[in-house]
Amino acid sequence: QLQASGGGLVQAGGSLRLSCAASGRAFSTYAMQWFRQAPGEEREFVASINWSGYLTYYAGSVKGRCTISRDNAKNTVYLQIDSLKPEDTAVYYCAAAPTTDRTGRNYSPDYWGQGTLVTVSS
Repeated sequence: QLQASGGGLVQAGGSLRLSCAASGRAFSTYAMQWFRQAPGEEREFVASINWSGYLTYYAGSVKGRCTISRDNAKNTVYLQIDSLKPEDTAVYYCAAAPTTDRTGRNYSPDYWGQGTLVTVSS
């Protein structure tokens, strides 16, 4: 089970750190991803991190503004988003997958979190 948190209302240019806490002992074996879905849009990949934290991947729209990290001792993955823009407004979902493709994506993960809403005002 995945529980995402940390969303909220923030002004453009601000920062947020999203967290996703996982239950179960297998967390450290999964690649973790963040996706987001804006109103009326399809869900899109944001970032991912492999099981060890050594490899990270980012969508072009957030590269340079986002940092994904994980703490396997705490069964938690984080997404730091800086320089937020109104177009970052979306529900952000974490997901766990045993593997990803070479770009760090897996659109059919084993588990999805419930989502946390990020709203960026201009």
